Amino acid sequence: MSLHRKSRKYHKWLMLFVGLQFVIWSVTGAYMVIFDIDYIHGDSLVSDNQASLKSEQINYSISEIYTVHPEAKEIELSSLLGDAVYRFNEGKNKYLISADTGKSLTPISDDDAVLIAKHKYNDANVKIKQISLITENPPFELSARHLPVWRIDFDEFASPSFYISVHTGELVTKRHTFWRIFDWMFSFHVMDYVEEDASNKLLLAFVVLSLVASLFGIVLTYFRLWKQNGNKKQRVRKVV
Repeated sequence: MSLHRKSRKYHKWLMLFVGLQFVIWSVTGAYMVIFDIDYIHGDSLVSDNQASLKSEQINYSISEIYTVHPEAKEIELSSLLGDAVYRFNEGKNKYLISADTGKSLTPISDDDAVLIAKHKYNDANVKIKQISLITENPPFELSARHLPVWRIDFDEFASPSFYISVHTGELVTKRHTFWRIFDWMFSFHVMDYVEEDASNKLLLAFVVLSLVASLFGIVLTYFRLWKQNGNKKQRVRKVV
């Protein structure tokens, strides 16, 4: 069998096999390029309303924290709903205490979680659709390392959700419909539907097969364009 026929045969069957994945790569790639990544991350949902702290709000010193929590690490002074608070870790535990009184503010209640979520959302008049406490088996859009969290679902376009840590009151992540679609698109794009890892063997196999199919396509292009044009010129010379 000639090289021309072999190339046509293998190119046809390989493209039949990998062609659908070519379409999937095109569609998913287009989705990920068209949408701004900051919008996908949900940055536009969060308002920048971090309040500045005043010295009179801080009456509990860091040395007093070490008295009660001698192994405290990563101590952070910040604000929560306008009040000064300390966040820190001790071993595997996370703490949130008042910088005014030293009183523990955890666990965060559902009412406080709603207040925090509304405070951080870019629309002060936003309506809450649902509140749920997640302590195990988190949804695919949330890492288990953040548990436990309050999930606050807003009654807004694209069904945005804020996840508020029960231990620290922090907004650990935010999600919406377009992020969820993006996550599926990325899974299909890298052909890994569990860990979403672009270094998986299935993707490598399809890339190699696609490359081989493309090489056969180049051979066919040579025969279709340059070889046929050469034969036509030879026939013209014979006629002349």
